[in-house]
Amino acid sequence: MDGDTRRPVGAVAVTVAAMLAVAGCTDGSERTDRVTVFAAASLTESFQAIADTFMQRNPAIDVTFNFAGSSALAQQITSGAPADVFAAASPATMRTVVGAGDAAGRPEVFARNRLEIVVPPDNPGKVTSLADFADPDLTIALCAPEVPCGEAAERALAAAGIAPAPDTLEQDVKAALGKVELGEADAALVYRTDAVAAGAGVRGIEFSEAETAVNDYLITTLTDAPNGAGARAFVEYVRSAEGRQVLADAGFDRP
Repeated sequence: MDGDTRRPVGAVAVTVAAMLAVAGCTDGSERTDRVTVFAAASLTESFQAIADTFMQRNPAIDVTFNFAGSSALAQQITSGAPADVFAAASPATMRTVVGAGDAAGRPEVFARNRLEIVVPPDNPGKVTSLADFADPDLTIALCAPEVPCGEAAERALAAAGIAPAPDTLEQDVKAALGKVELGEADAALVYRTDAVAAGAGVRGIEFSEAETAVNDYLITTLTDAPNGAGARAFVEYVRSAEGRQVLADAGFDRP
């Protein structure tokens, strides 16, 4: 996307070290500074992996997460919840935070994601395509339309000319996935990365209309961040070559 992707690992390490020096961090074993990250539920596994490496290299920093639907997180931030970083699963939810004056600087796209059908491993409903989401005899789980995965599902279904018959509308993608993992739904629309993270717990089915509903993921530090320097260091690492490789390995598309 820009020069950051070509920046050598050493340069990223120097930048992060400089930021943490400003924050007053030390190389001691005790963590003295916290970075609180509000992140879309679909980032759970990849951001935890990124944070593990980030904290190993920066022993004074403790990264904590609040994972939920992006729209709920945006509402929490604009209502004054203390946070340092916001990572959203759609431009629309990021605009809520930007419009309230809570974003420090311009949010950057750091990854992209697309939808995939998930079914139980034995596929009892014999689901093969989006057309099956209109079958009233199947139990279907979708994300609620106000959250990014639900908005993307609406776009994909509209592109396919399908009027779905959902039995449940969930507030984040992990909840929709969980319905299939627990055998409570015959199929759900989730992000490809969530299907990858679920492993053998579900079977993923790709569909061509997913290309019409690709979500941009954006990240920003927040205006009232309690730990601004640590927040900038974490965002820098997410956008580094190493951070983007973790995201790619999880199934995200590069921006």
